[in-house]
Amino acid sequence: MGDARVSPQGITSITGTDGEREERLPRRDWILLPLVGLLTICTIAVLTESIARRVFPESTSTMQSCLIENDVSTGVRGIPNAVCSEESFESGLVEYRFNACGHRAGMECGPKRSDAYRIVMVGTSTAFGTHLAREKTIAALLPAELSRQTGRNIELYNEALTWETSRAITLRFNAVLDARPDMILWIVTPWDIKNAPSLFSAPSGTGEGGVLARVRKLAKDSRTRVLLDHFLYRSASSYVRLYLKGGDGPEFLGEKLSVEWQRHLADYDPYAADIEGRARAAGVPLVAVLVPERAQAAMISMGDWPVGYNPFRLGDEVRSIVASHGGIYIDILPGYRDIPNPERGYFPADGHPNAEGHRIISGLLAKALTSGAVPALQDGAAPEGARTKAR
Repeated sequence: MGDARVSPQGITSITGTDGEREERLPRRDWILLPLVGLLTICTIAVLTESIARRVFPESTSTMQSCLIENDVSTGVRGIPNAVCSEESFESGLVEYRFNACGHRAGMECGPKRSDAYRIVMVGTSTAFGTHLAREKTIAALLPAELSRQTGRNIELYNEALTWETSRAITLRFNAVLDARPDMILWIVTPWDIKNAPSLFSAPSGTGEGGVLARVRKLAKDSRTRVLLDHFLYRSASSYVRLYLKGGDGPEFLGEKLSVEWQRHLADYDPYAADIEGRARAAGVPLVAVLVPERAQAAMISMGDWPVGYNPFRLGDEVRSIVASHGGIYIDILPGYRDIPNPERGYFPADGHPNAEGHRIISGLLAKALTSGAVPALQDGAAPEGARTKAR
């Protein structure tokens, strides 16, 4: 052991057994240095968030001003004749315009044209076209492509609504039939299955309890996270690897679905039975399709995924449920095998399909619908005169 001495400056020195002197920091430095480090981290974090907010701006106006969210008889619904705009982190400014029936249909509600084949589309935010101008959504792209392929006048009336749930669709199904559809197209996503029995799925203003939960929510809602998502998720393989490591989302991609997801499917089943049964009673074919989430589409395109996962499994389960109740299921998932980097068709942080994603989905839907699943839409079903007129 050496001798310890304190200098006039307060620095403690210890003389070792070999005569060398070792100096130790004063106590105040053990406090000041961590504080300086913490201050540096906070400064970097604030500057990064400031830059991210400039790159990814958000408007104060939101789409929620066009919605009635707490009606227990209908769930979330659109306000008739409402017009609102919203700029999300990744979308740019988007206008949402609702008709007299509270639908973002691009046309007024009422009788269809005598020469039109009308598809009424139901579903949630993907079918609604969240974060996109209407002309870039499935609702606008699909009927144009179907008209081109079939030679018929195809009209799509969109009754889908963001935060819609399967339970809410059953509550408002009379409005679907009132639109006099020749076919009902039900766009289903993993989110829809997970939230099937919910009635109010719009974000509430209440925060999560607990300091740790609030910190996590703050980090999740930060613009820095959006910036990181855009940087980290450039590579499909890196994105899939990171996605499968976190959260409970990957559970629906398992080769063997978790107990929780088996329960979600069991909850979804009776609503599917109700919707399909009422469509069948009205003499209207109902066609359902599962649209993949971003990681799911990327896995299918790469044709490679870790052991224990299967991006097709959930689609097989939905097919089984739809078919068991007499509905028509069209499978677009295999189509993603031939699409390079389909994950670019989604907003990296938000997860909704972007304009490219809606174009991909519309193309796959058109191909599936005209391949014989719906005889009235089979390619070449219209008489030559009608095909010429449609062109």
